[in-house]
Amino acid sequence: MTHRTRPPSQSCANCDGFASAAVTLGGRDRHGHLRTISAHCPVCHGTGTARPLARLREDARA
Repeated sequence: MTHRTRPPSQSCANCDGFASAAVTLGGRDRHGHLRTISAHCPVCHGTGTARPLARLREDARA
């Protein structure tokens, strides 16, 4: 018997799958570490995948 596989997830059209990025603020803190912030894709909220329609309607009943 063959195993059923999941269909491949679709990458987000806005970020093309690269959902998060670390952005340096310039300079270093007193310990010598770079100051960074993380920026997430506003469409997929940092997941990198397009959401299926069923998940968007969580309150819908069958």
